[in-house]
Amino acid sequence: MRRFLTVALFTAMLCTLSAVPAFAQTFPAKTVLLVVPYPAGGSTDALARALAIELGKIWGQSVVVQNAAGAGSIIGTEKVASAPPDGHTLLLTIDPTVVSNRFLYKKLPYDPDKSLAPITMVARSGQLIIAHPSFPANNLKELVEAARRTPGSVAYASYGIGTQPHLLFEAMGKREGVEFLHVPYKGVAPASTAAMSGEVQVTVASPAAAGGMVKGGRVKALAIGGLQRSSLFPDVPTIAESGYPYAAAVIWFGLFAPGGTSAQLVERINRDVTGIAKRPDFTKKYISAFGLDLVADTPAEFAAAIQADVKVTAEMVKASGAQPE
Repeated sequence: MRRFLTVALFTAMLCTLSAVPAFAQTFPAKTVLLVVPYPAGGSTDALARALAIELGKIWGQSVVVQNAAGAGSIIGTEKVASAPPDGHTLLLTIDPTVVSNRFLYKKLPYDPDKSLAPITMVARSGQLIIAHPSFPANNLKELVEAARRTPGSVAYASYGIGTQPHLLFEAMGKREGVEFLHVPYKGVAPASTAAMSGEVQVTVASPAAAGGMVKGGRVKALAIGGLQRSSLFPDVPTIAESGYPYAAAVIWFGLFAPGGTSAQLVERINRDVTGIAKRPDFTKKYISAFGLDLVADTPAEFAAAIQADVKVTAEMVKASGAQPE
């Protein structure tokens, strides 16, 4: 009898251990919902829809993009965080969801570190610091000196408290002992337009949003965030090159599953998504064309990158004086 129980238990253990890999191999069993926590029409939405089409071909199941916008990506993210961890509900979002939101909201309906399982950072890009063409500063050092000469006279446009321009310029102001004038707008587009029209001197915008303005001479680029210069703007120095390595200005696009999703399934989805992203035709059309750099990393690398960003952002939030709402 004891021997029978031992054999039965051992068999049950083998079945349990083999079930997860088998499930990962048979995934997906139904339509996959790819949630984008932002409105339709933006860069995140465009990338999600392109991936959805290609994943549908590989998986033999429909991949439907759902825009669940609102509350700084919180609404859509909560939807995914509370979904069953079976891979059939995924999230494509940008860095604030798991990086800066934790500092800007007193209580999130999801845990940025536990409620989501990182699959891959698909792409990332340094953000451009742009200025009106008539602004005398042509680089960040000259920008800082202009603010030093006339405190509060150099105005920057942000998208609100805690957004990237706010964190960047307030962190620089505190570290360099200068004062910038904060002018909030309702989004990237109006902030970029304000810099282009001369309502403010400077702001921060992605190459996708402001690249055409820079190439058309309607604004000028003083620097770009990120670890390296952009292939689209090779003459624009990085913020670190300019002497301000503590100031981060980067956007990344990442794919997540609900927390608790098995490692085997996460690896399966990672393999399929990165395989698509690395295809030269896909990279050219949906990543390089938007001024992004291909990343397509592993789940472990993505998780480590998130924690590194959190550390840098924590210092910038502290310097900016931003308080959680």
